[in-house]
Amino acid sequence: MTMGHNDPVFAIGIVASMCGVHQQTLRNYERWELVIPQRSSGGTRLYSNRDVQLIQQILRWKEEFGLNLAGIEVMSKLLNRIDRLESHVQDLTVEIVKLREGQTKLPG
Repeated sequence: MTMGHNDPVFAIGIVASMCGVHQQTLRNYERWELVIPQRSSGGTRLYSNRDVQLIQQILRWKEEFGLNLAGIEVMSKLLNRIDRLESHVQDLTVEIVKLREGQTKLPG
């Protein structure tokens, strides 16, 4: 069995050490809904590799752009919106290709 990018594997203390932040910082990120780890059946926060990458991205935005959590929240929402729009464009492109292929197969 291979572990996926989104599989929860790290407890909060491990992630805090990996990222060089306090556990309370990670709890704040969760409160702001910037990073929402999964929970074990006992309620322990479990972070995936994807979560860790997102935390590292947040820390870069704080460092490089001087953003506070409100600014990071806006930036994160905008980037998520861009991702959704890009995915929609890809879906539409596939649909256009299918429609064009269908036109070339029509007699006439």
